[in-house]
Amino acid sequence: MKPLLIAFFISLISLVQAQVNEKPAAPVDQNLVEHIPVENIGPTVFGGRVVDLAVNPDQPSEFYVAYASGGLWHTINNGTTFDPIFDHESVITIGDIDVHWPTRTIYLGSGEVNSSRSSYAGNGVYKTTDNGKNWEYLGLPESHHIGRVIIDKKNPNIVNVAVLGHLYTPNRDRGMYLTKDGGKTWSQTLYVNDNTGAVDLIVHPRFENILYAAMWQRTRRAWNFTESGSGSGIYKSTNGGQSWTLISVTDSAFPQGDGTGRIGLAIYSDKEKTKVYAILDNYNRRPAEKEDKKKGLQKNDFAEMTAAEFAKLKDSDLTKYLEDNNFEEHVVDVKKMVAEGKIMPKALKEYVEDANRLLFDTPVVGAEIYTLQEQTGKWNKTHEGYLDGLFNSYGYYFAQIRVNPKDADQLYVMGVPILRSDDAGATWKNVNGQNVHVDHHALWINPSNPNHIINGNDGGVNISYDAGENWVKCTSPPVGQFYYVNIDGKKRYNVYGGTQDNGVWVGNKNYKNGVRWQMTGSYPYETIMGGDGMQVQIDSRDNNTVYTGFQFGNYFRINSATKERKYITPKHKLGDRPYRWNWQSPILLSSHNEDIVYFGAHKLLRSMDQGETFKEISEDLTFGGKKGDVAFGTLTTISESELQFGLIYVGTDDGRVHVTGDGGVSWKDISEGLPDSLWISRVFASAHDKNTVYCSVNGYRNDVFEPYVYMSNDQGSTWKSIAANLPAGPVNVIKEDPTDKQTLYVGTDHGSYISMDKGLTYMKIGNIPNVPVHDMVVNDRNNDLIIGTHGRSIYLLNVKTLKDGLASGQPLYVSKEGSISHNTRWGSKRRQYSKVNEPEYTFSVFSKAAGDATLTVTADGKEVATKTVILPMGVSNVVYDLTFDAKRERQVQRHNDKNAMHKEQLSKAKNDKYYLLPGAYEVSLKIGSHTATHQLNIK
Repeated sequence: MKPLLIAFFISLISLVQAQVNEKPAAPVDQNLVEHIPVENIGPTVFGGRVVDLAVNPDQPSEFYVAYASGGLWHTINNGTTFDPIFDHESVITIGDIDVHWPTRTIYLGSGEVNSSRSSYAGNGVYKTTDNGKNWEYLGLPESHHIGRVIIDKKNPNIVNVAVLGHLYTPNRDRGMYLTKDGGKTWSQTLYVNDNTGAVDLIVHPRFENILYAAMWQRTRRAWNFTESGSGSGIYKSTNGGQSWTLISVTDSAFPQGDGTGRIGLAIYSDKEKTKVYAILDNYNRRPAEKEDKKKGLQKNDFAEMTAAEFAKLKDSDLTKYLEDNNFEEHVVDVKKMVAEGKIMPKALKEYVEDANRLLFDTPVVGAEIYTLQEQTGKWNKTHEGYLDGLFNSYGYYFAQIRVNPKDADQLYVMGVPILRSDDAGATWKNVNGQNVHVDHHALWINPSNPNHIINGNDGGVNISYDAGENWVKCTSPPVGQFYYVNIDGKKRYNVYGGTQDNGVWVGNKNYKNGVRWQMTGSYPYETIMGGDGMQVQIDSRDNNTVYTGFQFGNYFRINSATKERKYITPKHKLGDRPYRWNWQSPILLSSHNEDIVYFGAHKLLRSMDQGETFKEISEDLTFGGKKGDVAFGTLTTISESELQFGLIYVGTDDGRVHVTGDGGVSWKDISEGLPDSLWISRVFASAHDKNTVYCSVNGYRNDVFEPYVYMSNDQGSTWKSIAANLPAGPVNVIKEDPTDKQTLYVGTDHGSYISMDKGLTYMKIGNIPNVPVHDMVVNDRNNDLIIGTHGRSIYLLNVKTLKDGLASGQPLYVSKEGSISHNTRWGSKRRQYSKVNEPEYTFSVFSKAAGDATLTVTADGKEVATKTVILPMGVSNVVYDLTFDAKRERQVQRHNDKNAMHKEQLSKAKNDKYYLLPGAYEVSLKIGSHTATHQLNIK
């Protein structure tokens, strides 16, 4: 059996074993980073991908927001603030939720349904009856992606679930499921085939036993997405979901066949009429349209053109085409190349076709709206012609429709913009709004006041009270989806990151979440690039020259001081096939000379002049690409050794790893020993040993969920697995600590991990949810670890105390010293209604044992304060309030007189507490028989 098949079957067993439990097992018995201080440093302002909303019908200022990979959040103040309530389960990705408001029972279907590149798999259904304090796992582990959950209004134990199923592989466990006992048992009530799952589900507003389900056939591979199929269709149940009948049959006038894509449903009903609406992503091709000759030559003109026909083209027409499409060649040179047989005319079409253009260029029918005539069973299209500008070629990401519960003629459809119709779908109006992100996935319409709507999109949550004419944006949850993070070389350094559909952002590492920016008008982060933000490189010599871009290799060099930018993506030669750029094309500045830029297509390109010109320094390093509508056979990762210029490693999306030791003159395939044909998510050359290199391999795009992490000590000639005790879940990144060769950092689809023994064991960073982690970077100057997540923005933690504590060999270790500035207003209020200014002094502790510890503060060897603190095992923070007992007043005053440069008069603060005066103090911690000390300087 091939290695990939073996890995696949092993992964299925491991996945079920790992995911049937509500919470994952701890990676090690002694997790020293479970309580390590971690802070989220945003940003929050752009939001992340919302997949569903659940609003309290009696109190619409209370609602839940489900994010694709950011968890479930709850607000009781109309979106002013939110609390996360699904952070501690084995997955954080969500497909849909439903709330039974009378009993406050929530059912959550895990696994995003939108079938994008980063629609992470879930592991089934969860339930809570205490607002997320506790969740019960209810099974359906092979559902992976859940489209809709609907609870019976009268009985919260009866639930219908629309299961879309696996994203990248066929499986039978998809379709409609029903439980009548609160999730203890499930029955599959509708199955079509192994590639067709349920994507949407609605219930009749007046008759609970009537439901409609949308089935969707789609097959996704890393290189191709077939967005439609003959299994797609609409089904109806009249017995509460126990059985189903197809109502989009051949004679119903609803589109049939291989071009039938994703379907969304909505229903209106009153005593007089019922109207069922459907939005369809029609993937059939449009009839060929005649080119407008007034616009000049078009790319399709060259598709079948002969050399003789090409020779007859007017030079002026050809010149215009070349100029409009940024060809570097002159018209005379192009005609000569065709005449001499060096290229065919179709090369002029192929030259301008790249993966990014084809997203918007594919001539499919696209979005269509239909309504069902219940009496005849016929479906009628509501509009004439094409509904352009809503889906383009990626309707698989959308296809959501809603109807006003009080007006059957008012509809909303969601795609790139959000559109509203006030005439039953005949005409449409864009209601996207200036402060509303594009790409829409969820909408709630207030049944009591239909002008009040709440929208969920790729930028979070927006609220309108005038049917979409004007919007309010909710900006507090830190739910950004980062692909990549990096830092500059400043002392107070900045953090950069590329995000899903929200561009590239930069902000200072000291960011604190708050709303003061709404008054000052300056948000702490700023955007420097649009589109889907990708990798970022910063020239450390000036910290102003930034290289970044958007999807499929569109990169720029930006001067952040002058705001100048230049497009640097190299063009292939006319006659050659276009460069194949990955969705997240890798870029790297050489640590040996930052004028040198490495850039990965299917070949490795190098610039010696900051991206002004590029030269190929390799042949095709992939297996050659595959036929499909997604760029494949591309480089995914580049790493150059800091110890030797020109020692470069690259990995590909089709499972190959190569190394060159001479700057690209010669290459060696070092893939043997790694999993066959799986995505190489990261290669990382050691900064401590020239021969050591690390590699992580990701099976997500094959529905393989094993953690693959490898190390080589001979530049990739041989590999050994260092996955050790990592739990099931694809791995996205491995990094080595720049100052400690024993310390490794790993990011997976279910969290972040630290190894202090070079991959023999891993510890999960406990304060971070099980969110996908796409990237990590370590600041070698202060031991900060920056973690870029695809769902919860950016986290920061410091690992110095962890490393120093282990290096000390002592059971108890505290950071050596720290300082705080004295304030005469400690214990008082700045204004009458302000909070009392109470100081907190924080220092870091490493303890191999947990328990109560005694904190003692001494001045000139005499105790001035004693406290009891609780220490967890591992790294944690101790917070001291700087108070002391009144009976020690004399000692503190004497110490102040002796040590302080500016003597302060000791007095009781207005909150009746005594605070330490300026001076030097020794703080000791004792747990058991072990003691460690810390120097505190109050300036």
